Amino acid sequence: MEAPISEIFCSVQGEGPYVGSRQVFVRFTGCNLDCPYCDTPCDETSSCKFEEVPGSGMFTDVTNSISVEKLSEMVSSFKKVHSVSLTGGEPLLNADFISELELEYPLYLESNMTLPDMARKVKDKISYVSGDVKLLPRSSVDNFELHIENTIECFRILQATNDRDCFAKIVVSKDTNAEDIESVIGDISGYISCLVLQPVTQKELLPNPNYLLELQEKLLDYVDTIIIPQTHVMWGCL
Repeated sequence: MEAPISEIFCSVQGEGPYVGSRQVFVRFTGCNLDCPYCDTPCDETSSCKFEEVPGSGMFTDVTNSISVEKLSEMVSSFKKVHSVSLTGGEPLLNADFISELELEYPLYLESNMTLPDMARKVKDKISYVSGDVKLLPRSSVDNFELHIENTIECFRILQATNDRDCFAKIVVSKDTNAEDIESVIGDISGYISCLVLQPVTQKELLPNPNYLLELQEKLLDYVDTIIIPQTHVMWGCL
């Protein structure tokens, strides 16, 4: 089994409640959504860039696609790691590949949570779920109601258990509708350990701080809600 992967490197998690944790990042190509604020290229590449020495900036090109065995070998070169972040793109597009992984570190899934059939294939493999709630403009998805239904179902499938943490993350811009957020969080609050409100990175889209505080206060009625910006920007890693 093989999958198209654009990057493999070791760094620290920059978002959510595990911010600062040392991770191996495995970045899959391809995505089923087109988010207006996305800052990550998703196109398939002919080679995977492998940074064997963390922070060195020296990458080796490894021909795509990458096999399960090759990925295990590459990941095992890193030590003292909290988990392996499966990110993208959308990693659940490669659910069959993920279901075959046998790595020495726990798997940390970063997903847009819109592919429930794929989520079912990996649910017993994943130790941490960083699940986005994508409140995209209705014009950017074919069926907004189905988009939200799929999101709720993914959280149900990958919900927090004794063996798996699952938290939700919402990127908040000045145009984000508070009622849409409250509606979805009401439906998934029983499946998650906490909700992270992440102010959008682009300055021209930043929400007013008072709006964020008021939104947090409302959402605390449903679930533990914390505000954490994208920290990679703060220390120059993005």
